[in-house]
Order: sequence, then C-alpha cells, then structure tokens
Amino acid sequence: MNINSNRLQQHFEAMSQVGKIGETGTCRPTMTALEKEAFMLAAGWMQEAGMKTHIDHFGNLVGRLEGSNPALPVLMMGSHLDSQPYGGRFDGVAGVLCAIEAVKALTEQGLQPERSIEVVSFADEEGWRFTKGLFGSRGILGKLEPGELQRKDNDGITREQALIDFGCDPKKFSESEYKPGSIHCFLELHIEQGPVLDLANKPIGVVSGISGPLWLTVKLKGMAGHTGSVPMPLRKDALLGAAEIIVAVNEIATQVPGNPTVGTVATISVFPASRNIIAEECVFTVDLRDIDLDRRNRYEIQLREKIAEITAKHKLSYEITEDTNSEPRYCAGWIKEMIHDQCRTLGLDAPELMSGPFHDALALSYACDYGMIFVRCKDGISHNPLEYASYEDLALGAEVLFGTVRKILNV
Repeated sequence: MNINSNRLQQHFEAMSQVGKIGETGTCRPTMTALEKEAFMLAAGWMQEAGMKTHIDHFGNLVGRLEGSNPALPVLMMGSHLDSQPYGGRFDGVAGVLCAIEAVKALTEQGLQPERSIEVVSFADEEGWRFTKGLFGSRGILGKLEPGELQRKDNDGITREQALIDFGCDPKKFSESEYKPGSIHCFLELHIEQGPVLDLANKPIGVVSGISGPLWLTVKLKGMAGHTGSVPMPLRKDALLGAAEIIVAVNEIATQVPGNPTVGTVATISVFPASRNIIAEECVFTVDLRDIDLDRRNRYEIQLREKIAEITAKHKLSYEITEDTNSEPRYCAGWIKEMIHDQCRTLGLDAPELMSGPFHDALALSYACDYGMIFVRCKDGISHNPLEYASYEDLALGAEVLFGTVRKILNV
C-alpha cells in the first residue's frame, strides 16, 4: 500500500477521543471548543503532510499543499469533523482523515503536483445545531441564504455569534469565497451510512449521485384547553393533527414499494407540554429525499395537500417553512471511471450506488465536477454510537483515494 494504514488508524483513534460519549459515541457540535480541538488535531496532521493551514471566516479548516503552478484551479478533498449530538466516530471524519493521509503519501514519495491540493473540514455539515446544514461548503461558494446568521441554537446563540466566538469574522465572508472556476474538482470519501455494501460483502463502492433533500418545518396552531372538560368534538388539538401528518409522511414515502424515496419526521416540540392541557402548538420537521426530483416534487404536493386536509379536519391553522431544497446531483463520469480504475487495480469489485444522505459534495457539485468513494459500514448503521467501519476498509478507501488523486494530478 502507498498509504500508511497504521498511521491512519492512530489518527482515527485520536480523533475519536474529542467529544467522546460512552464507549464509541461522539458529540462534537459545530463551532464549539470541541470542534476547535478537533481542528487543531487535524491541522497538526495536515502540517506534517506538508500543508499550510488556516480556519477561514465560515469556520472551515483548510489545508493547502502548494503546487508548482498555484494559478491552476485546485483539486479539493474533504468532508467534516462536526458530528450529530448522538453520533459515531466515522461520519465525516473518514473523508477528512483519509484525504490527509493521501496527501501525506504523496509528499512522502516526493511527488509535487503542478496543481495545488486543498483538504477541507467543512463547518456545520450536519445542520442540527442551527437546523440548516452544509454551511461551510455553501459559504465558500457564496450560496448562503438571507437570515442564516440569525438562526439560533437551543441555547439562544445565533450562528453569527457562534462564528465570532470561533474566531471568524462574518463581515469578511467575501475573503473566504472561491471565485468561479477556481476549483478543478472535488473528491469526498465517506462511510456509506447504509447497508448495501455490507450486505453485498463489498468494502468499497463508487457513488453515482446524491439524493435531493427537502427539509420543511411545520407549525400547527390549535387552542389549549383542559383535558378533562373540553369535549372531544370541540377540541383543536395540534398534537393530534401532527400525529396524523406524521403517519401521512410515512404513507406518502412508501406508496410505491422498492422506490428509494425516504420520508422522516425526527423532531417535534409541543406547547404548553402539560399532561392535562390540550396541545395548542406543535412544531415538527419533515425530511423528504429522493434521487428522482420529479417524484419528490409530486410527493411534496401530496404532503402539502394532506397537511391542508388534516388541519381543516381538526380546525387548526398551519405554517410551512422550507429550510433546505436541493435537487439530486450526479457524480462526474470521468471521475467515477478513475475511481473504478483504481478499484480494479486493487482487485476490488466496487459496485455503483446512490447516496441517500447529503454530503458537502452536494454543495460543491454546483461549482465543479465531483466524485465520491463509499466505505462499507457495519449493518449500515450511522448517526448512532454503534456506527462502525473497519480500519482495513478505511485503509482500502484511502488507497483508492490516493490512486484517484494521482490520476487526476497526473503524477
């Protein structure tokens, strides 16, 4: 192998200590002291690989290996080091650490490319702290939306304040944006976060595309009343309406067996949240994803119609806010073929598969061609402390990434 599997394993084990919960879990929120600690650890490894490092004004950690012709558009790689609040050790981390290892292998072999390489740990990929993800990867492309800095976390801290506390200056965002055409292509290695590779007993997969996520926040408003005295036919129960809508999300997403559509309601809040007061207000999130945009759009229309029907039935008012809306994005054919070539060289039979979860590559796809490598994870478990990818599989993924980088750079 060109990469050093022992060193890569040591890096994973060291990173897993930052924000560790329980035996194998991780809670490393974006733009916090824990993420800064993770950045300093990764930055040290980047520097050992020959890269210069900095944290930009969006909160991204950037490592750059200068090429002999710095004017050329860069080859960018990376993922993220922030985690879910009840997450695992490999989500995002694999893409950052394997990219660092690929660069380290290049420099150890004395290979200096003409084109510069950048490895980035993007800020707030996960999106749970401020309820909107891909912040850093969208930020560098000038794709932030109005009001994003005013979003608050559960402690009332705005994203703007979190950035300032992290050492960034939101007034200088333009200094950290990339000009159109300045990124040659983007590569991201990631654990699959699904069961396809594990069931097929294949360590590596080649990603064909990323499903388009639609995130909605739904607020229902009824009327509070005493649970013991308000007759059932006269109630305006916001939680009852929410329950019926949640069932409808599942029914809509599963109406055609075998389709890759997924629909989820994973957060819900109720006011006033007393056991003997009828719920007056209920707020919940909807996550609808599909690789087929036309089908997802049809299902969204069905859902909106169902929400209108259910709220009318229960005499509720409602508001729907769109938090994220992205179309499916497909990987570049020329990069996929290079990844397949590297897999064949290593004797790997790597199937192509789509990604249901979104990744920073989704944002970068609007600026350049991109490719992704999937690494098998046990039982397809992710966003859970039980998330697991073997160090042997991760080393294989890093080796495929290294070979793909060499091919793209022609070194």
